[in-house]
Amino acid sequence: MAHAHAHAAEHGSVKSYLVGFALSVILTAIPFGMVMSGAFTRQAATLGIVVFAVAQILVHLKYFLHLHLRTPQGKLNTFSFIFTAMVIVLLVALSIWIITSADVLMMRMVE
Repeated sequence: MAHAHAHAAEHGSVKSYLVGFALSVILTAIPFGMVMSGAFTRQAATLGIVVFAVAQILVHLKYFLHLHLRTPQGKLNTFSFIFTAMVIVLLVALSIWIITSADVLMMRMVE
C-alpha cells in the first residue's frame, strides 16, 4: 500500500491539473486573439505564436508530464526526455541536411 501512495505522490493533484489546464487555455487564447484581431503584423503574430507555443510546451512538461528535478526519479525522467528530444532533433536535422546536400550534388538532367 505504501508503494501505491508513493506512486500517487509522483502524479499531480487535481489543483495542479486545473492550473495546467487554465494555463494551456490562456496560452492558446492569446495567440488566437493576436491573429484574429489583425492588430499585429505578420512577423509579430508569428513571433507571438512561437513564444506562446514554447511556453505551452513547458507548461505541458511540468503540469501533465510531471518532469521536474525535485526527486531522483524526476531527474531521471527529465534527463531521459531531454536526451530523447535531442536525438530526435539531430536525426531529423541531419537527415534533412544530407538529403539537401545530395540533391544539390546530383547532376541535373539537361533536356
